[in-house]
Amino acid sequence: MKIRTLVWRELFERKNQLLTGFLAVLLGVTVIVAIKNITFFSEKAVARQLDTLGANILILPKSVSLQDYYSSDLHSEEFPEEYVTRLVMSDIEGLDNLSPKLSLPVEVQARSFTLTGILPKNEFQAKAAWAGAGIFSRPIGCGVVTDTPASGEESPRETLVRKRVIETLESDEALVGADVAAALSIREGDTVNLLGNSFKIIATLPQTGTIDDSRIFAHLHTVQELAGTGPVVNAIEVVGCCYEILGGLVEKINRLLPEAKVVTITQVVDTQIRTNRMMSRLSLLFLVIIVLVGVASIANYMFANVFERRREIGTLMALGATSSVVLRMFLLKALLLGLAGGIVGFVLGTTLSVTLGPRIAGVPVLPMPVLALWAIGVSTAIALAASYFPARRAAGLDPCASFQEV
Repeated sequence: MKIRTLVWRELFERKNQLLTGFLAVLLGVTVIVAIKNITFFSEKAVARQLDTLGANILILPKSVSLQDYYSSDLHSEEFPEEYVTRLVMSDIEGLDNLSPKLSLPVEVQARSFTLTGILPKNEFQAKAAWAGAGIFSRPIGCGVVTDTPASGEESPRETLVRKRVIETLESDEALVGADVAAALSIREGDTVNLLGNSFKIIATLPQTGTIDDSRIFAHLHTVQELAGTGPVVNAIEVVGCCYEILGGLVEKINRLLPEAKVVTITQVVDTQIRTNRMMSRLSLLFLVIIVLVGVASIANYMFANVFERRREIGTLMALGATSSVVLRMFLLKALLLGLAGGIVGFVLGTTLSVTLGPRIAGVPVLPMPVLALWAIGVSTAIALAASYFPARRAAGLDPCASFQEV
């Protein structure tokens, strides 16, 4: 009789013990998969919220002192727009969204506002020299993909306020802050005259409580023409990976742009790092606890199984079965339990996370097929590790001693 036949019969000969061992693996894997699934999408949601803090690196002219993040570009100093090209074409890791800006004062209906030129994302993608550079294809928020919320496409006002960038902006289009819209009674679709040019208002921005409420945003190159400054900017805002910032991102930008000043918004970076570390540690803590509980449960079951079956094992060895055969029998049994527990645990864990995730974490959770291999690998490893020593004990039984009365 083959080993796999013996193992198969043994599994279904003692159904209660089989069910106990199977549940130990199944419940552990189910909880792990559910936690990993919910944690992944929770991290995405947290990173998206952190995005609202804006850029975490500012590149300014050397002589400028930073007083306020939202007014960092309100100065008369300028540097070449070519700095953006240097950044895009560099091999520096951790650079995500770039937002070059040029600001100048304007008067509309006898009221003073700030006209700010910004470069939309489609301009980056349109330049042949920048094609494939991938500045906007990399994820925001320290490696967590947060490009589009689950609710659907964002409007220009949302992308500008939340990410400090905008997808598209034509040369005759503009966006206005909340204070500008209220003061001038401007609504979307209206036109406004700026420095002799007519602009169509494509969006009015929500109230932010910052100087952005008094800004009018237009295409950077249009603002450069109106100002007569040529291809220059006042500041470049960068969303950089916080872990890369810790690893020397600012120093790398300083070496690339020695004529500029590179400033890190420490509060933003610290918040990102603390939040990401907390999420990772919580996930790891749950994983360690569940692995320990699973190993203890299966080991206890296997030791009890060896003790109860010592006479059967002794009989089998007396009939010619070697220690290696007995060892393989128990490990093969553990392997089958691990595989079955991993597959069913993945299905149940995914179902729980998709169903309960929105209620627990407040974010939509989707199935993650990659966790299937992870779940099977973990469950199999737990089952084999927990069964190894009981299996060694069974393989080392003395057939004569196993028949003695206890």
